[in-house]
Amino acid sequence: MRDRHLYRAMGRSRGTAARFVKLAIGIGLLCAASAPLQAAAVESPSVAALGHLPSLENLALSPDGTRLIYIQTEGDQRNMYIRSLADGSLLAAASVGDTKLRSLSWLDNDNILIERSSTSPPPPGFIGKESEFFELATFSLSKKRLFGLTFDMPGKLSFNIIDGSPMLREVGGKAALYVPGVFVSDRFLPALFKLDVASSTIRPVIKGSYRDTEWLLDDSGNIAGDFFYRDDLKTWELQLGGVGTMHTVAGGSAPLDIPDVIGFNASGDSIVVGFVEDGEPVWKPMALKDGSWGAPLANGEHFTGPIVDRKTGRIIGATRGIDDSHYTFFDNELQSHWNAVLRAYPNERVELLSHSDDYSRLLLRIFGPKDGYVYALFDWYTHKAATLGKVYKGVDAVAEVRSITYPAADGLEISGYLTLPRGRAEKGLPLVVLPHGGPAAADAERFDWWAQALAAEGYAVIQPNYRGSAVTEKLEAAGYGEWGRKMQTDLSDAVRYLAKDGTIDPKRVCIVGGSYGGYAALAGVTLDPGVYRCAVSVAGLSDLKRFLLWSGELQRNRDNFGQRYWDRFMGISGPNDPALQAISPIEHASAVSAPVLLIHGRDDTVVPFQQSDVMADALRHAGKQVEVVTLRHEDHWLSRSDTRYQMLAATVAFLKENNPPD
Repeated sequence: MRDRHLYRAMGRSRGTAARFVKLAIGIGLLCAASAPLQAAAVESPSVAALGHLPSLENLALSPDGTRLIYIQTEGDQRNMYIRSLADGSLLAAASVGDTKLRSLSWLDNDNILIERSSTSPPPPGFIGKESEFFELATFSLSKKRLFGLTFDMPGKLSFNIIDGSPMLREVGGKAALYVPGVFVSDRFLPALFKLDVASSTIRPVIKGSYRDTEWLLDDSGNIAGDFFYRDDLKTWELQLGGVGTMHTVAGGSAPLDIPDVIGFNASGDSIVVGFVEDGEPVWKPMALKDGSWGAPLANGEHFTGPIVDRKTGRIIGATRGIDDSHYTFFDNELQSHWNAVLRAYPNERVELLSHSDDYSRLLLRIFGPKDGYVYALFDWYTHKAATLGKVYKGVDAVAEVRSITYPAADGLEISGYLTLPRGRAEKGLPLVVLPHGGPAAADAERFDWWAQALAAEGYAVIQPNYRGSAVTEKLEAAGYGEWGRKMQTDLSDAVRYLAKDGTIDPKRVCIVGGSYGGYAALAGVTLDPGVYRCAVSVAGLSDLKRFLLWSGELQRNRDNFGQRYWDRFMGISGPNDPALQAISPIEHASAVSAPVLLIHGRDDTVVPFQQSDVMADALRHAGKQVEVVTLRHEDHWLSRSDTRYQMLAATVAFLKENNPPD
């Protein structure tokens, strides 16, 4: 909820395709060739190529479109480079080591914002367990220096922890960054800070009284309102006005479905708020002058995220659906230019990563049969592009990803994505079921390194968007109360569908997944036995009662939003509900008749390592075949190259032993 997609508005300067060709030549470190990849006569990628982190990450264009920043990765070591678009020359470089880098973005044409995280105990003044803490740093191109940031709260401890998406504004021709952070009083509370780029320090702008608070900034960086949620009362309020003059204009009760304040509309005279009405999302504008609600944006079209202007934060467009490259821009000229990009890449998935303020240059990530998986630069005016480099070094060929739909046992239509091994007939294939985590997430028709790696080994891979997935509000709601029940049988229904049409061999099926997908893998061999020859659970839940008690202890409050979220999906009334026994894999270890591999990171702060540890003990006690792989210094998201490779290599070896592809 409340994702922020930072895109930028259109002006009128020009670029040339020739400059892009020079850039592709000048950054030879980035790529082996600047021409599109050919699908024929290339080998499938190896586990080593896909198991490690991408070779190129975090590419971004400067606001004036003259510079490119990127991260090049070798193993766990990351190096940051800044190059000129004019001739490809190197302007600066810096080592960021094995830092868990989360994003890079430009504050202005000289300063770069770096977001990173670490798994550590809470800083002085905080209470709680080890967690993943996010912090900021900046890099000055002119000074060639990296600056750590310090959040200074007068009379309080200084630290660097962010708690939300930074908001950029251009005030008086200079970049101003506003950062949601935290401070300690008698408890843990939010605050909004402002970054002084020159001194690399952050000063408080305003402090909040409630834990879940968001501030609304106008295009000049002034506070224009706030939105807060009171978990204890299960209520929300939207307030408008400046500091000290806030007045409530809307509010209500929301145990779970909290409205989403999207931001200011394109004209700046309304606040756009997202609601769910009749099972569908809708964006409504509220007029600042009188607090009245207007008609839903774009005639009630369903959007998944905003496109905002970099300098003002105003909404200039939106994204639609998990599989849709057709970004909707509310300005007709912008929309026509985006349509030109799509025409340049027919039958391929196009992601807009970054662009200049005037939209004359766009940085894209392309995935498809013609280009493989690459970064590219596109020129609005010539409608020509240049390939910058491969996302993964050594990945020249990609497996086909095909969208499918199939009926669940109760008739509900389920969508999914079938990744097919290259060079093999689509008949009697070995299958890996690869359910996504979440569960309120979704797979899409995009490059998935895990699915691609398994397909390269000869397996067909199915990724179902089972009920409970965030494809639509209605599909997600269909999963409420179906955790371990119909959410699970939706997966085995995919196996039956593919077996019926002859694509796969139903006797050669394994299930692999991470997080909730790891739970689904364990549930597949405990709650739905007989479908799978083996199971691989990566950071999966096994003992639901133990997990809920651990989660509630972190919140220090049994009645909290997180608990209500789990209760809704699991169809329970808390961690002591006896219904949990029926859907907890650890309670059904004796039903397992297939080999199980458990993989878990020691630094996991989302699903504790203990979940795999106790499941391994239960399987051994029941006399079942189980293997355990411990990922040292790894978190929930497989953020480190060596341990990500360790996970993938162990998974492939286990699959080959228990379900050989040939």
